[in-house]
Amino acid sequence: MSGLHSEQLLSEVAALPALPGVYRYFDADDQLLYVGKAINLKRRVSSYFQKDHGGTRIGHMVSKIVRMETTVVRSEAEALLLENNLIKTLDPKYNILFRDDKSYPYLKMTGHHGKVPAGAPASVRFPRIAYYRGAVDKKNRYFGPFPNGWAVKEAILLLQKVFRLRTCEDTVFSNRTRPCLLYQIKRCSGPCVNHISADAYAQDVQDAEKFLRGETQQVLDALQARMMAHADKLEFEQAAELRNQMSALSAVLHQQAVDNVSDKDVDVLAVQVQGGRACVNLAMVRGGRHLGDRPYFPAQVEDATSVYQADLQEGADEGLDGAAAPAALSVEAQVLQAFIAQHYIDVPVPPVLITSEPVSPALIDALSLQTGVRISAVHQPREQRRIWLEMAQKDAGIALARLLAQEGSQQARTRALVDALGLVPDRLDAFRIECFDISHTAGEATQGSCVVFQGHKMQSGEYRRYSIDGITPGDDYAAMRQVLSRRYGKMVEAIRQAENADPATSESSHVRLPDLVLVDGGKGQVSMAREVFAELGIDLGLIVGVEKGEGRKVGLEELVFADGRPKVYLGKDSAALMLVAQIRDEAHRFAITGMRAQRARVRVGGSKLEEIPGIGPKRRARLLQRFGGVRGVASASAQDIATVEGISKELAAEIYRALR
Repeated sequence: MSGLHSEQLLSEVAALPALPGVYRYFDADDQLLYVGKAINLKRRVSSYFQKDHGGTRIGHMVSKIVRMETTVVRSEAEALLLENNLIKTLDPKYNILFRDDKSYPYLKMTGHHGKVPAGAPASVRFPRIAYYRGAVDKKNRYFGPFPNGWAVKEAILLLQKVFRLRTCEDTVFSNRTRPCLLYQIKRCSGPCVNHISADAYAQDVQDAEKFLRGETQQVLDALQARMMAHADKLEFEQAAELRNQMSALSAVLHQQAVDNVSDKDVDVLAVQVQGGRACVNLAMVRGGRHLGDRPYFPAQVEDATSVYQADLQEGADEGLDGAAAPAALSVEAQVLQAFIAQHYIDVPVPPVLITSEPVSPALIDALSLQTGVRISAVHQPREQRRIWLEMAQKDAGIALARLLAQEGSQQARTRALVDALGLVPDRLDAFRIECFDISHTAGEATQGSCVVFQGHKMQSGEYRRYSIDGITPGDDYAAMRQVLSRRYGKMVEAIRQAENADPATSESSHVRLPDLVLVDGGKGQVSMAREVFAELGIDLGLIVGVEKGEGRKVGLEELVFADGRPKVYLGKDSAALMLVAQIRDEAHRFAITGMRAQRARVRVGGSKLEEIPGIGPKRRARLLQRFGGVRGVASASAQDIATVEGISKELAAEIYRALR
């Protein structure tokens, strides 16, 4: 095996220290192949190059290694954390990878902890609850995270029913003169018009926070004590309000089936593997309530698990993975450990993890060290915990079956389109389609969009938008010419430069023309695309136009070819047409959203706000950020406007007059 590698690489391996650390392997294209950890770098890395791994996956990977990087750390825990930070950041080919999903949503309670100053604005004295997604700060209180937006909105609805907290924006709250509909249907206590005192509202906020933390019995006991106190003083109206609040809370607890268990915050992790794909289902329990779950699907499972298992076997004598026996570590356990290590890098970890597979003690210790909180992992749980785990396992199986069905359908669509067009791609999973669309409103804010389909799915990370200028407004043909010229002019030039520099290394260029180019339009757009491709020397057979059928009805589209072939009608129920329509519609959606954003920027830039003396870019940005847009500024009072940094009372009054 050593004969496949350079003397420089082998000398670097020989010079490695016998210390804990992380190693990274790169191929000839400088693409990262694998990230691994070791207690003894020298022994672990040397084992890759001293043995003949044959035609196995790890042998295939080792044959590609041309360069190596290592980082020495102080302990096994540091090595494990660094390894998974690098995996998540650098996307190596032979590691199990859980790609970043959208950030988790939170329930936000505005305002600081503690007593509110007497002179504070009403919006501060009466905090609001809101849905929030993003980085948390110390200015407000946050509860969560929740598995999805629905769970947050459900929690907000519960708090409205029981504690009647406000949800309106501060600008709306500060300018109301009578209560809104939420007050009429008993979903808000009407603090905007002083229908509740600040002290009573603060008590409701405190009770709501206890409810979110799972202290439901304490809330009920406190409400009952306050109700009896009012009744003893013959304050029957106030006692009746508290009685109604207790009834609402009891009904909510009954409907939500809050479990009478000691667990307050728990994550339940179940993994299923089938057909070369895997699913980790994460169910969240917060405040003793099961909030729902979210499935995660890792990439590169088959290659990564094979290499990882061989890597564990190489390092079996190092005891790197604690009590887990390297030879017996299942694919499910590998996937689950990869998820835990990568997911909790930037997500809060609850004190208890309930898992469907045993987890390495070294991994749990590293997480505890990272968070400063003692974390325990429970495998084979009992009672309520077992019920939670069985639910998570069932949902993981359902999510994985749905994914496999969708992927099978997409692969069938790709095959149908390839067959319908008579194409012969080298690899079906590498078949690449790029689709273009033009969007504008009466010539305003013209934008071109390019979306990419590859690997049987849309590749949103490769989408591109092109702002169109220098054309007659509304000229879609000129816009398409500009987009295609900009897209493929640079691509062709890069390919030619790579070939001219050294034909032997031309394969190392990552610039690649698509296998098919779809343009949303008929003969006119196809003719324009043909001119561009002819000028650039690109095969005209790549271009296909999607022409609307008779009456522009969906399902009657025809394909128009740039190389002179006759039109093709695939049929209303054709799998190939379904794929073409899916890609075309995605290009149209992407173009529309870009055009609307551009149009909004153009219109806001020329708004009345810019014309007010004393309002420059910085003050304008602060106003828009504070009130959420020009309409928000226009609806705000002069007093609210004056609270913005850099806005005096005189200037606030001027802004108020100008926008009214």
